[in-house]
Amino acid sequence: MAQSTAVSSVNAALDAAEKIGYPVILRSAFTLGGLGSGFANNPDELRDLSAKSLSLSPQVLIERSMKGWKELEYEVVRDGADNTIICCNMENFDPLGTHTGDSIVVAPSQTLPDDEYHMLRSAALKVIRHLSVVGECNIQYALHPSSREYCVIEVNARLSRSSALASKATGYPLAYTAAKIALGHTLPELPNAVTKTTTACFEPSLDYIVTKIPKWDLAKFSSQVDRKVGSAMKSVGEVMAIDRTFEESLQKAIRQIDSRYAGFEAYVAPEDLDYALSNPTDTRLFAIAYAFFEKRYTVEMIHELTKIDKWFLYKIENIVNTQHALKDAGSVGAISKELMQQAKRMGFSDLQIANLVADSEGSVRVHRKSLGITPFVKRIDTLAAEFPAHTNYLYTTYNGSSHDVEFDE
Repeated sequence: MAQSTAVSSVNAALDAAEKIGYPVILRSAFTLGGLGSGFANNPDELRDLSAKSLSLSPQVLIERSMKGWKELEYEVVRDGADNTIICCNMENFDPLGTHTGDSIVVAPSQTLPDDEYHMLRSAALKVIRHLSVVGECNIQYALHPSSREYCVIEVNARLSRSSALASKATGYPLAYTAAKIALGHTLPELPNAVTKTTTACFEPSLDYIVTKIPKWDLAKFSSQVDRKVGSAMKSVGEVMAIDRTFEESLQKAIRQIDSRYAGFEAYVAPEDLDYALSNPTDTRLFAIAYAFFEKRYTVEMIHELTKIDKWFLYKIENIVNTQHALKDAGSVGAISKELMQQAKRMGFSDLQIANLVADSEGSVRVHRKSLGITPFVKRIDTLAAEFPAHTNYLYTTYNGSSHDVEFDE
């Protein structure tokens, strides 16, 4: 764990920070959603922050700052007989410093090499056994982006909002299983609610990507509202998209945030772009789009300013390159089958393509169907013989295979 000191006064907070070394993060005890927390780079900032936080909670934690590290989360289930499984692991698109509730999250993790994934997985199993947790819990990690150093940020020995995301992402009914475990059942004796043929003592395997994007209401307030997001959560909800590629699931999720959004496009034009990229806000994703589309920033330049992992930025660059290719086509009829397939795998809707070539959505749909490109319906667990409403989730994709259900749309 990161070096940490619990204090109950402003002077004690300042003394603790001197021993730990700036920058530090202050976290209020006994609060949810990061209420009252924040980062301090010097004593003046810490003095103001700790005075505010101590008005909300009788105790605050002064901890070493790991801002800029990767943030990951593992959902763990353990029964009374010590059977333990990892249901799902997730990775934050934003580096540590932004509350998970205010960050884009993907499941499963995408940037971890196999050894780092299993290092954190083994640690998660050891932690839940050491704490003797029976039921479901999630463990959040900070992982250094260029070394194997990691810290446990926190362990929620309960179901959380992330657990709901993990349940939908995997089809594994975490709340149901945890309730059964609390009643004394063990994982091997509980039937898998999805497949009906195996037991609950299995780890789901994902051949798709789930992307969660927070939803804010900050735009409804006056211009004086602080739109920066940080360690204290400000989002009021979230959307989730499922697909075979990160690009397509990202664009699907963006369209769910607001009906006015067609996909990954530059919906904001910051006056100070470097500042907008360096300081997370509810619109930073669209500031990244503005940097790519309008200012021709490179992946390296955006990474230096945002500290977002280059893997995500290269995937976003794929969307940008595909949009340029569609614009260069000039008309619907000039879009080849290969380009149309690529656009669909990058998450472009018919309406989005129509806007890029100055034509109608209907014309794009007719042309796409004439090329033989139609979507497929996929199901989260293909072993299921039926569709229980509370465990199975459907999604559409343009990367179909012979056992998928094709539909003419």
